[in-house]
Order: sequence, then structure tokens, then C-alpha cells
Amino acid sequence: MNDGWVVKELAAVSAISYGYTESAASECIGPKFLRITDIQEDGVNWDGVPYCKIESDNFPRYRLASGDIVFARTGATTGKSFLVTNPPEAVFASYLIRLRLLDKALLPKFVSFFFQTSGYWESIKSGSTGSAQGGFNASKLGALSIPIPPLAKQRCIVDILEEAFHDISVAKTKAEKNLQNAHALFESHLQSFFCRPGKDWVGTALGDVCGFVRGPFGGSLKKSIFMPDGYAVYEQRHAIHGQFDEVRYFINEAKFREMKRFELLPKDVIMSCSGTMGRVAIVPIGIKQGIINQALLKLTPSAKILGPFLKSWMESEAFQDALKEYSGGAAIQNVASVKILKEVKVPLPSVKEQQKVVDDLDALRKETQHLEAIYDQKLNALEALKKSLLHQAFTGNI
Repeated sequence: MNDGWVVKELAAVSAISYGYTESAASECIGPKFLRITDIQEDGVNWDGVPYCKIESDNFPRYRLASGDIVFARTGATTGKSFLVTNPPEAVFASYLIRLRLLDKALLPKFVSFFFQTSGYWESIKSGSTGSAQGGFNASKLGALSIPIPPLAKQRCIVDILEEAFHDISVAKTKAEKNLQNAHALFESHLQSFFCRPGKDWVGTALGDVCGFVRGPFGGSLKKSIFMPDGYAVYEQRHAIHGQFDEVRYFINEAKFREMKRFELLPKDVIMSCSGTMGRVAIVPIGIKQGIINQALLKLTPSAKILGPFLKSWMESEAFQDALKEYSGGAAIQNVASVKILKEVKVPLPSVKEQQKVVDDLDALRKETQHLEAIYDQKLNALEALKKSLLHQAFTGNI
């Protein structure tokens, strides 16, 4: 620690308190009522913050002022903080903790940067309690120690970090935009094939080129019959993520033979049919032998259609729009019927042309994945730079 720096517990330099308990209201019946959910990555949109009733005697106790720092004390965002600047008339809700600095030798902005450091987040992680999403309380916050340099040094650190973080934010925005553009390029190429098919492509009923099997209904796969191991039961998540290595449920051989028609084989195409509907995956070679559950539709391509071509078409807007139309726009609880889906027309070129489409899409997909890797590395590097600057700032190396 450099000369002139001291280390103090937050409880010694601030007043820490819990928020106000009341119901939020959309009508202007009192001050703004800041809640955990109102604190987003870019700060707080005060126009969207609701109101609440509060007695005039209680208002000064919970009123927010410039320089206050509020924290989420429970839920998925436990520890997330927000530095209040020029707020409207507002109070803070009970699931927030407010820290108000009492020591005039501390800059609120400097302290707010401390709450972005890795050391702070490690303290939050180790100090959170609760079996579900964890929690943090005022006592634990007050017990945290913060390194404090002289006021002039604090101002210098704040200026350096603000300028650096602005540049990092601009660079991250650019990288994220480039990442979006890479995705958009692939999507545009995908749609160009199926929204504007070639002249020699023939609209063919899906049922004429694929076998259809919808997963079993009627409670035939109750959890009570599942085994620790055996024949796999494939679920919607396998279609969503395209990963078949992890299996949660198994059935015995007798049940597998009883449900043999639902067996999943390599090169089958599966589609999710409830909740996140319309997600598609091709079954790879070497999967554990098993069946589909009720949330999946299995399509077995005939010699007329290549599985990768079928998958790409089912991922296109042409099929996805048809799927929404035939399911009434609702989650496809009832793939409203497999019979209707069989009648959906797939624009079908020759198998040779299908292979060319597949090869073109594969090449573009690989290029897109390469760009994604580059932009992800850049985003990770920018985040690492931010953490490094914060570490240097609070160890006296700036």
C-alpha cells in the first residue's frame, strides 16, 4: 500500500440501511420507488420507475440523494450496485441496501468503482447466503474493507478510470455490433436460399420426403419408471442445444422394446415441439441408444432429401413462419397436428443441388464461427483490461 493510503471498513465511513417496504404503483401517488429490477446495465431509466405511497415522516429516511450507492441484496443480481446521480424524488425498495458516505474525504465515484473490482465480487460470492439465489446483508457490506488514498489521488484515479472505461465501452459496442453483423450475414445467406428458391426447385410436401414420429403422449414416460442407467430418453433440450452427450433419464430394456417406434437413430432430425418450439438438430453417429420424449418430433429423411438440407430449411424463416401459422402462434403444445405439418411444402432441388446448398452454408457457418471467436476474444480481452485497471487502481499502481 502506498504512503498516504489507509484501509477502513465501509461501516466506519458510511451509513448503511435497508429500503422501504411498500407496493409499487403505476400512478403518481408519491415518490419514485426504485427496485432491483429497475437497475440495468446502463443505469436506471427513471421514466420507467414506478411510484409508491409513503408517509411524510418516513420520506426523509428513505429518500435517495446524489452520491448514494444502492445494492441488490438478494436474487440473481446480488451485489450489483448503482451510483445515484441527480435523482428525481425517489425512495428505494426493501430488497435494496443503501450506502451513504459520511466521510467527506471519500468520493462517491471512487467508492462506486471499488464495487466493480474482482475483490469485491469475491467477497459477495463468499458472503452471500441462502440456498437458492443467495443474499447479502448490511452487516456484511459494512464489514468490507476499502483501500482509501488521499482525495487528490482519488480524483486522479476516477479521471483515469472514467476515460479508460469510456474507451472500453466504445470498443465493446463496436465488437458486439460486428458480432451481430456476422450473425446477420449468415442469416441473410440462409434466408436467400429458401425465401427465393431456384426455378427448378419443386415445392414438395414434407410428409412425402420424411417419416414423422411425434414423441409419446399419455403419461407413458412417467418419472417413476426412470432408471439410473439404461436406454436414453432424449428431451427438448437436445434439439435446442444440439448436444447429445448428457442424458438425464433412462428406461429399461423392456420399456425400450415396448416403445421401439420412438427410437432415435443417427441422421434423424429432431424438432422441439413445446415451449421453445421449432429448434432443430441432426442426430449424430454414436449416440446412446434411446427414444424421444413427448416434447420432440422425429423426422427421418428419405433418399429424396439430405438431412443437413432439411435442418437448414427448418431453421429458415420460410419454415418457422409456417410453423407459427399452423400452431396458431402459440407454443406448439399440440404440434397442432403432425398431419398438418406433413403438408407444409419444402422447396426441393435435386440432391446434387441440395449438397451444394449445404456446402455453401457450411462454409459460411465456419467463417461466421471464426469471426465469432475473434470478437469473443476481443470482448474477453476488454473485460480483462477493465478488471486489470480496477485492480491497479485499488492497489496503488495507478
